[in-house]
Amino acid sequence: MLYLKVNTVLFSPEVGVMNENVKIVFGLLGGLAIFLFGMNMMSESLQKAAGERMRTVLGLLTKNPVLGVISGALVTAVLQSSSATTVMAIGFVSAGLMTLPQAISIIFGANIGTTMTAQIIAFKLSDYIYIIIFAGFIISFLAKKQKIKYIGNFILAFGLLFEGIDIMGNVMKPLASSPFFVNLIGKVAHIPILGMLVGLMMTLVVQSSSATIAVLQNFASQAAADGVTSIIGLTGAIPVLLGDNIGTTITAVLASIGQSIDAKRTALAHCIFNISGSLLFIWFVKPYAAFITMLSPKGNEVDVISRQIANAHTGFNVIMTLIWTPLLWLMVKIVMKVIPDKKEIAVPLGQPKYLDNKLIGQPVAALHLVAQEVLHSAHIVQKMLRSAENITQKDSAAVLETMQTEAAGVHALSEKINTYLSSVFSFGAITEAQASMATGVLLIQSEIDRIADLCRKIVENLASSKGQKQRYSKDAMKELRCSAELIRKMFDETLEQMADPKLADPEKLKREQNMIMNMDDAMRKSHMKRVAKGKCDAKMTVSFNTLLHDLGRMGSSCLDLSDTALREIDFSTLLQGEGDPEADEERNVLQVADPGTAEPDMVKAVPKSSII
Repeated sequence: MLYLKVNTVLFSPEVGVMNENVKIVFGLLGGLAIFLFGMNMMSESLQKAAGERMRTVLGLLTKNPVLGVISGALVTAVLQSSSATTVMAIGFVSAGLMTLPQAISIIFGANIGTTMTAQIIAFKLSDYIYIIIFAGFIISFLAKKQKIKYIGNFILAFGLLFEGIDIMGNVMKPLASSPFFVNLIGKVAHIPILGMLVGLMMTLVVQSSSATIAVLQNFASQAAADGVTSIIGLTGAIPVLLGDNIGTTITAVLASIGQSIDAKRTALAHCIFNISGSLLFIWFVKPYAAFITMLSPKGNEVDVISRQIANAHTGFNVIMTLIWTPLLWLMVKIVMKVIPDKKEIAVPLGQPKYLDNKLIGQPVAALHLVAQEVLHSAHIVQKMLRSAENITQKDSAAVLETMQTEAAGVHALSEKINTYLSSVFSFGAITEAQASMATGVLLIQSEIDRIADLCRKIVENLASSKGQKQRYSKDAMKELRCSAELIRKMFDETLEQMADPKLADPEKLKREQNMIMNMDDAMRKSHMKRVAKGKCDAKMTVSFNTLLHDLGRMGSSCLDLSDTALREIDFSTLLQGEGDPEADEERNVLQVADPGTAEPDMVKAVPKSSII
């Protein structure tokens, strides 16, 4: 019954006006949906096809504000989305891959790059839409290489974008003949603040200034009653355009929620840039419209207004960038004043220090954070190795309790890193090369976790022997301490090489592993000699051999760790990034004060004849 009533209301001949209005609304929403889908698909396809190149462009061209603006404009012009570039910049700042001034300069450029969408829309490509869509589909469908498929998807999405624009343009044509709508637009066109609010609300809802500007271009292209002038005119369109620029800042604000202080500052800079520009230009709408008309192609207003709006959009962002770029220092000062630094809260053991779930969709930033987290867990293992080395000089019970807690913390971090990388894979934005690096990072973390667990077992063994009547002799403890010292140095050197491949010396690590194995054989023989002389209890032989076995496994893990980090993946590339004080501090902590190449006393003390 309800269906029949609704069907009668919507489709009955007696209510033709209602039918027309519903058709316009549905057509506008459908066209907008296709437009947004095409734009998002274009951005995602290009990001996947470009992979690390986007990060390279943003990294290489941010040495000064001008180059930062250029890089932001180039990347955004390619991605066709200032929101994608802004979110990317915020993610890089949050991950420590960029400084705050670098990110802000990129956002200045992104505002220029995003105007490319409006410029492209101003071209009349209606006759070529289906050819473009078909070509993109064929390339994507037939291509065997993944990158070619991404390019095909980009071309397909480009066609869909214009199909959405075409649909919106067609369904809005009847509005030009509606007296009610013409009267309403007339009020908006003559009250700039009202037009700005309309543009702001549209972009807040759609969350894409490119989409709302496309709607504005299509709507303005509808002819008034005389068939020559635009239904809204350029002076009426500019305030709406300014409102669109304010509304687009919501994307940056949402992207910065829950992220680092600098990420929030970057989003605030984006807001200040667009809001200050809109509040400035709103006072000069008519002179600015006259200036744009002078620069744009001549002809009937209804035919050229789409290009005029595109030029007004470009001009606004270029002028504001020219104003703010020399004042970058002031922008940085303002955002740091509004959002001051906070005291860093210590992270509980076992909780990730760097992982950020909001960056899962940005593999470059996410892998960088994972690499930092791996070093964070490695630092915990370093402390464990030093504790194991000095256990003979401390209360073994206290050391054991700390060791068990730290080992559990490293294991918890390993699980969280695994889960985080699984989420990165599930998101689907990761490339094959990045996936290979992520797999290598998991192997590295697995070795670190294994070393932590072996360290715990060794300390448990030593603490257990101290609590029994049978104990290791002083000579045995001295030998174990020498072996533990060599393991610790080997681990330190491995981490140094992971952070800086220039320090890599795989042969040295192999020699040190051989030294551990030789010490293992020498200590077994020494132990049996002490048992024969009654200096050591024979019941301790099994536990002593277990200790030696665990030490040998730790040496092998260090070698595997180095091999994976240096040969299978270039771990240091995941740590690269300018202006990352936390990462630099972490790497400095991992530096060994005295890497020394001298052999431990135990190796010197063992006669050559006893070393096999």
